[in-house]
Amino acid sequence: MTSEITCLIVDDHEVVREGLRLSLSRTPHIRVVGEANDGQQAIELAERRRPNVVIMDVRMPGMDGLDATKVLTEKLPDVSVLIFTAYSERSLLSRGLESGALGYILKEAPHETLVRAIDKVANGESFIDPALMPAFLSGKDREEMLTGREREILQLLADGMSNADVAQRLFISQETVKSHVRHILAKLEADTRTHAVAIALRDAIID
Repeated sequence: MTSEITCLIVDDHEVVREGLRLSLSRTPHIRVVGEANDGQQAIELAERRRPNVVIMDVRMPGMDGLDATKVLTEKLPDVSVLIFTAYSERSLLSRGLESGALGYILKEAPHETLVRAIDKVANGESFIDPALMPAFLSGKDREEMLTGREREILQLLADGMSNADVAQRLFISQETVKSHVRHILAKLEADTRTHAVAIALRDAIID
């Protein structure tokens, strides 16, 4: 039996939130634990309710979804963010993933795709809407998905360093290193650190 996944819906349009809530209510293992209409409210609600997944719209008045995602992933590393948007621009997708989101799905995606995306990001894996995948096949694109810090850590892993070594070298905690490694694995769709290093070397993301 699939364990329950709790979700927070963030969108400035009530009709979108309502439609999404109704859609997800048809899925027994997913439970909506709150709704927010802007980024600031999303952060406050997420801190109180600790959902597994935040389904985040991008363009909202006040604090937008990308800024909110950045704050959320720093404050609550156990909460996964799924960007949920009507916009499919490449730059927006790169920025969404750079802000710490694990997934990106278009609002027009079928219900089954949305559920699959929620299941994946709740499990700490990445998910890009299949409608957007053709744009993300080259090594250059993979490189753009990683932040400068993630590329730096990946290079140190490739040099044979442990998490403890990396933490010491970069003056950050081992927990922070682990969080970065989780994001690296998700973005490169790698199963292990070794697999991630192999992909990065193949795609010339690192030397």
